[in-house]
Formats: sequence, structure tokens, C-alpha cells
Amino acid sequence: MNARRFLFLLFVTLVSACDKEESSKHVLNYSDKPNVSLLPVYHLAVHPLHNAHKLSATYQPLIDHLNQKIPHIRIELEPSRDYQAFEEKYRLRQPEILLPNPWQTIQAMKSGYHVVAMVGDADDFKGIILVRKDSEINEPVDLKGKIVSYPSHTALAACIMPQRFFHESGISISTDIINHYVGSQESSIMNVYLGKSVAGATWPPPWRTFQKEHPQEADQLKVIWQTTSLINNALMFRNDLPLDIQQAIREVIFSLSESSDGQRVLSLMETNNVYPADNNRYQIVADYIERFEKEVRNVEQP
Repeated sequence: MNARRFLFLLFVTLVSACDKEESSKHVLNYSDKPNVSLLPVYHLAVHPLHNAHKLSATYQPLIDHLNQKIPHIRIELEPSRDYQAFEEKYRLRQPEILLPNPWQTIQAMKSGYHVVAMVGDADDFKGIILVRKDSEINEPVDLKGKIVSYPSHTALAACIMPQRFFHESGISISTDIINHYVGSQESSIMNVYLGKSVAGATWPPPWRTFQKEHPQEADQLKVIWQTTSLINNALMFRNDLPLDIQQAIREVIFSLSESSDGQRVLSLMETNNVYPADNNRYQIVADYIERFEKEVRNVEQP
């Protein structure tokens, strides 16, 4: 092969390769699913009624269900390390969607969030106080001088309501008992099981979960007292969440009980249903807290 023919063939080969490379850049891939990386992202922050791992196991199915039903957006679960970290987030208006306890609900209203729903039955929102079955605690007066555990000083059902119960039973919260705020519902329960506290406060959903996941430990404990019920946790939207997104989420959450997938989501949340609600429904909490702070202590000061 002479030099001129070799150079010609080399030129043709190079041009062909460039054409193939260029054409490959413009191949269009079609799909009936949106590109997740391009979807607008919204965050749902849940108050830390469980540790981060358990919170994810409990609420990620709800997130997945919402994303399946509303494919033009992406919702992400946002856990918090403790109650105070969660409360800082809504004060700074960071998450677009909240699932706070009722006290946090009335605080979040001040930062521009509004109530959309009550998550769970009102009758299920009450404080329960656990002791070991071999405990010598029989009456509230037996707690004097001893340690009582709670998830957080701002936990309504699992701290504020039990402390009001103790107050009404003649126990001074500030002088008669030693209050330990241990970070989560499960920690409050485990402190009783391990003997680090003689009594621990929680509320029904975490106690039911603990009984299922730790049956041997739960069998060593008993509910000795419970408070009256109040109102359950809220689902809230930040006031600048687009209205079409608000409506789409409403439609999904209010239909959860109508399908087997939705019922599974509710079951994992230890919740029977989700009910429409608004800010006015939570005025009962503001009234309760006002009385508690006059008679017992400031909520934000343990």
C-alpha cells in the first residue's frame, strides 16, 4: 500500500469514528418516569419520638408512598437527633412539612406553619408511666427522692402530661423527684428496664412498638398510671409550600386507610388514621400549656 492510499484510509477511519462519537452524544433516552435528580425536593421533618434508625423504619414507608402517588415531586424524610434540634429546625423555617407533637404544633404556628391534619386518634394521645413489675412503687408518693425518666422536657404526652399528673398527685416536680431527660421514648423505657430510673414516661405508640420489638424486656415492665387524653400529633405545611403540592399531599394522606398499602403505612406508624384538622383544633393545647406553666414549670426550662 502506497503512502497516499494509507493516509486516505486513515482519514476515513478517523472521520467515521468522530461521526459515531458525535451521534452517540445526541441519542435520546425515553422513559415514562421523571428524572429524580430534576424533581423539586421537599422535606418532611418528624419529631424524634424514636431514634434515627427506628424513625426511618417507621416513617420512610409513608415517604415512599407519597413519592409513588405524587411522582412530579420528591419528598425526603428528615430526622433530628433530639427534640431541641427538631424545634430549632421549625424556628428557622427549614422543613416544608412537619409532623410535630401538639406543643411543638402551637410553637410552629408562630414560625408560619399551619395545621393540615391530626395524625392518629385523640384518645391515643396520653401519657403512660412505666415501672418494673418487681418495683415497690405503688403510689405517686413512692417516687419521692427517686429518678423518673422522660424523652425530653418538651415532650407533651411523655413528659408534660405525666408531670402534671404527678403535680396533681401531690408531688413537687422541682423538689420531690429527680427528673432525667434521656433523649428518646425508647431510652425512657429502657432506663426503667435497666433500673436507672424507678419510673419512666412515654405514650402508647412507642410502648406498643417496644412490646413488639423487645417482648422479653417489655414483659418485665408494667403501666402503673396513665393520664387523660388530649389531642394527637399534627401534620403541618409551611405557609409558602405551593398550593398544588399541599392539595396533592392532602389527597394522599386522607386516603391512606382506603388501600392495603396505605393501611400498612398507618400500621407501621402505630396510627389508625389521619383526620382533617386546622390551627383552631389545637387551641386546647395552648390552654393546657398555659395552665401547666402557671402551676408546674416553664415548658422550655427543665
